[in-house]
Amino acid sequence: MSLMPVAEALEKLLSDVDALDTEFAGLDQANGRALAENLLSRRTQPPFAASAMDGYAIRHLDVAGGGAQLKVIGEAPAGHGYTGSVGIGQAVRIFTGAPLPDGADTILIQENANRQESRISVLEIPDKGAFVRPAGLDFQKDQVLLAPPLKLTYRHLALAAAMNYPQIPVVRRPKVAILATGDELVRPGDEPGPDQIIASNHAGIAAMVEDCGGIPLDLGISPDDPVELASHVRRAITARADILVTLGGASVGDHDLVQEVLGQQGMDLAFWRIAMRPGKPLMAGKLGTTKVLGLPGNPVSSLVCGLLFLKPLLQKMLGYRADTTAPKQAILGQDIPENDRRQDYIRATLHEDPDGRLVATPFTKQDSSMLALLAKSGALIIRPPHAPAQSAGSGTEVLVL
Repeated sequence: MSLMPVAEALEKLLSDVDALDTEFAGLDQANGRALAENLLSRRTQPPFAASAMDGYAIRHLDVAGGGAQLKVIGEAPAGHGYTGSVGIGQAVRIFTGAPLPDGADTILIQENANRQESRISVLEIPDKGAFVRPAGLDFQKDQVLLAPPLKLTYRHLALAAAMNYPQIPVVRRPKVAILATGDELVRPGDEPGPDQIIASNHAGIAAMVEDCGGIPLDLGISPDDPVELASHVRRAITARADILVTLGGASVGDHDLVQEVLGQQGMDLAFWRIAMRPGKPLMAGKLGTTKVLGLPGNPVSSLVCGLLFLKPLLQKMLGYRADTTAPKQAILGQDIPENDRRQDYIRATLHEDPDGRLVATPFTKQDSSMLALLAKSGALIIRPPHAPAQSAGSGTEVLVL
């Protein structure tokens, strides 16, 4: 089987994926969620002409010529509008947010008024309409103010609250079952045997799922045993996982059982083996309604494949455009040799030069087991298949981490 190009594999993975169903979340639970439907304002804001400052509601005509003294006939605190009308030579003491009384058209701020008992004199003549917020200044009833695709933040939630929404329609969060495989693995905190290592991929993939808005379901570690592996897979189906991510065991070795067991469980294989480095053994398929993504066992390969394939898959399930891994332009910090037939993702440091340009400098070692280098990396340099050698200072594309 020939190696599939990265772009073709991603297109195939996403081709039959739609946004998940809609549910409602309270304002206190909607932060970071994906908006599912247009939100129309349920009211006009402000619903009435209101004062923007503490002061006096007046008729501008009364003070336009200067030297006016006005009689204070009442008071309008916020939440308690003055029920009468402002007539010739009259004023109403008003506070920020209170409705503008009938007859008034201007606010004389308190700093520009000299009050003596029930009368005020004008120290500085305001412009007509000064410090009045007209009805609908912010928005009108039935106006579309929030629309998908949108990841809700504090700004959007404050607006939704002002629109009188106690709950918001959001896309259901994808459930992602994560299954590590291999006799050689033990959980962090456990004591490994002489031939074992600590499992790490699941922690990074789970964090990636959460960052993307999904719900990680940890299925633990399956030994290299077909019966045990099948049991773990069935747990993912029982949990109604939207995605099953397997870690390791998808290659062609005698102990790489994942693809065989998934096939026995009914998986429809979409593709396997990608023309990329790291991450060639990547596998994708479908098990009923559950998307399956088999990531390589090497930690860096697993996380890079997660960035390139799992993240866009989650984004599309949430109704976003799957384009957040779009590359940026940078210049190379050192020479790099020509590339072979696989697309390379090279770990590199990233900094800005004095001219504000991004400079990507690859690490000398690129072994796919070296997590420490990935943690230090600021970007992945993208090297297309058969790319010629490049010199330091030449342009390149990078994925910023």
